[in-house]
Amino acid sequence: MAVNQPRRILIVEDEPLIAMMLEDFIASLGHDVAGPCETVSEALSTVADGEFDLAILDVNLKGESVWPVATALRVRGIPFVLASGGHVEPPPPEFADTPMIEKPYTIDRVSPIIDAALARPLKP
Repeated sequence: MAVNQPRRILIVEDEPLIAMMLEDFIASLGHDVAGPCETVSEALSTVADGEFDLAILDVNLKGESVWPVATALRVRGIPFVLASGGHVEPPPPEFADTPMIEKPYTIDRVSPIIDAALARPLKP
């Protein structure tokens, strides 16, 4: 699949306004949006369904770490991007090389990170 073709992207974000802004950016880039999921349990349920091509994960969901979701995505072979508002612990070693985007989002930063995540070979 070509990187620039429309994809379905899961948003895992606990702040509704940030999620809506990211949804708008993704739609304006020609992609479909799955979610948003606001909690780890909601995201894990959505990952189990697997009806998307890529996920953008806020690393902190209402005080819960998103690492179980990242692990589930990796097991399923679904690429993902980590998102942070800054001032967070570095990701666990198994996710240290995962593409990361810092908030606040801008469309000029969202587009290349989506392309980079989709172009990366997946690690088991």
